[in-house]
Amino acid sequence: MRSTGAARTVVWPGRPDPLGATWDGLGVNFALFSAHAEKVELCLFDSDGSREIERITLPECTDDVWHAYLPEARPGLLYGYRVHGPYDPSRGHRFNANKLLLDPYAKALEGPLRWSDAHFGYRMGAAREDLSIDRRDNARGMPKCRVIDPAFTWGLERRPRVPWTDTIIYEAHVRGQTLRHPDIAPGLRGTFTGLASQPMIDHLKTLGVTAVELLPVHGFTDDRHLVERSLHNYWGYASICFFAPEPSYMTGRSTREFKNMVARLHDAGIEVILDVVYNHTGEGNHLGPTLSFRGIDNASYYLLQPQDKRFYQDHTGTGNTLNLAHPRVLQMVMDSLRHWVVDMHVDGFRFDLATTLARESHGYDNGAGFLDAVRQDPVLAGVKMIAEPWDIGPGGYRVGQFPSGWSEWNDRYRDTVRRFWRGDEGMLPELAARLTGSADIFDNARRRPWSSINFVTSHDGFTLADLTAYNVKHNEANQENNRDGHDANFSFNHGVEGPTDDPFIKAVRRRQGRNMLATLLLSQGTPMLTAGDELLRSQQGNNNAYCQDNEVSWIDWPGLGPDERAASRFVARLTSLRRAHPVLRRGRFLHGREVSADGLKDITWINPQGVEKAAEQWRDGHSRCLGLLLNGKAGPHLSADGTPDLDGVLLLIVNAGDAAADFILPAVPGGGAWRCLLDTGDEEGRPTASPGFKLLVTGKPVSLPGRTCWLYELIEADAGAGMPLSSGLGGPAHG
Repeated sequence: MRSTGAARTVVWPGRPDPLGATWDGLGVNFALFSAHAEKVELCLFDSDGSREIERITLPECTDDVWHAYLPEARPGLLYGYRVHGPYDPSRGHRFNANKLLLDPYAKALEGPLRWSDAHFGYRMGAAREDLSIDRRDNARGMPKCRVIDPAFTWGLERRPRVPWTDTIIYEAHVRGQTLRHPDIAPGLRGTFTGLASQPMIDHLKTLGVTAVELLPVHGFTDDRHLVERSLHNYWGYASICFFAPEPSYMTGRSTREFKNMVARLHDAGIEVILDVVYNHTGEGNHLGPTLSFRGIDNASYYLLQPQDKRFYQDHTGTGNTLNLAHPRVLQMVMDSLRHWVVDMHVDGFRFDLATTLARESHGYDNGAGFLDAVRQDPVLAGVKMIAEPWDIGPGGYRVGQFPSGWSEWNDRYRDTVRRFWRGDEGMLPELAARLTGSADIFDNARRRPWSSINFVTSHDGFTLADLTAYNVKHNEANQENNRDGHDANFSFNHGVEGPTDDPFIKAVRRRQGRNMLATLLLSQGTPMLTAGDELLRSQQGNNNAYCQDNEVSWIDWPGLGPDERAASRFVARLTSLRRAHPVLRRGRFLHGREVSADGLKDITWINPQGVEKAAEQWRDGHSRCLGLLLNGKAGPHLSADGTPDLDGVLLLIVNAGDAAADFILPAVPGGGAWRCLLDTGDEEGRPTASPGFKLLVTGKPVSLPGRTCWLYELIEADAGAGMPLSSGLGGPAHG
């Protein structure tokens, strides 16, 4: 600390708002909420954060906000807090002024967290450990908060504002996406700048995705137990600062790097969605470290057990749960969301364990304070909101129960597609529901098909390649005796567990991957791809690679060969087909009630005999072959500018059986022929026939190979085509 003879910093009372450290062009206002503190000290540090040079007692407290204004302070100043109050865990208080604390509203962090026992507010190893108090100073090993100048020239940057119906999400990890990319400068790999580099933008554009959904980029902790085992918190689901970008993803110290990334992606027409973790923090349970919230006001920030406030309610499996029922905690979350939208220009959020955020004293409530606050907030209007609609608390599984305006991860879609293509019996009715936007789950409260975020894989679980190469998880590298991760993966190794040189097995695995991807991109709803699936990325059977910051998780760009590049071109073909055909991405649920002028319904389920599937046929549990006819001319679908959003007639046929199946292509009113647009039997999805090939409706079956998906487009008969066809599906709507 600065010697007593040194000049002291000028301190004025300041204001209680806004919270955090705010540079106004003349000085910096500091404001920190704590309802139970007795005194708050602002600690200032030298330029590298190694030495505390001054402590300033915040002179004012207004409405439970402690505040001061430093007219001589400037951007770049490093700081932290020490908060005085009772250390009484049984009453929920864990104040310990020996611990330097991060400002919950800090916009930037400086330096790493270097683990030691000093970060814990209690004496480790003592009897009933956390009831004791530890008096060691932890400042040397703590990150510091940094005052920023928020000014940034956005220039001609414009938000893409991609409609939900046109959205294709690509879930990616900032570090793993580019760390091994040979065309990105080594110093930029694994950073925000690397993600926005031209090689990466070219890949995303070619792939045809419209949004990148980034795994957590809020400042997070690297759990001590992982570091001690030479592992790392790779995924980042241990947030400790909800306003600051994770420093390890930046090449320097400026948060402008994140803004530059957003601007470059927006210029390419790609939106940025953040995976955010407001349900818990990286401070863990009652035996966790004191890094921020716990030492600022434990009883306000966290949900505590009512019968013994020493312990935390844990709806998340991480040891603690943030208390969004408290108005100041709810304010922090809302302020954070607005910060990332207004100041950082992001386009949406995916909320980890969102059920926790909507819990009231009686449990989940879709009218909870958080959900109501989001719904009425004008800044968040039009921002994409995606819920992971479950947690581990009582009644935590809430798929389909979030309010209108929200989209939700649909795990039933994931499991259905995996099980169908694995060949499980009785899956056709469930598959039909998932192909059509899961109306059985989401068609309520005037919600739309895009409410269903369809995915086959995500960061959590097997990659697409591993789904077809492993029957069971192989998480030994996590050093948890393979006990972690899901056991219900609905995967199939096709005869060999893991890598194989057998060309037949390798071909079948790639084909099955294409089938699942085709199902995903040709379904109603919002598709989400997992980064690397388009490149056959494997995690060596690890389905919980949260701690694998290594080749297990990173995309192996140097190792791409012909098969991997063909797989990427296959995905690009799928996204191109989805863009070209509005009938694949309707904004309203299709129920077979709307018809075109020729009497053809908007949706018809076709059996292998080429006619509409009868109700009793859905009960055939052995059937694994199905046709879906989509009529793009039925219904008053309009584009944003009011023009009719018309399309042709498409036919999707799937066969998950091992053997080929005979299938009669259906006749339609007015006649015509079917032209193949996609064949998953080909490595790139190309139709097996020559370009422009037309297949007449003859009433004779075609042989659909096993484990294959076909997409056909109707080429309507013209007056001189000589293709008069009887109608198998025409006339009045029926069924």
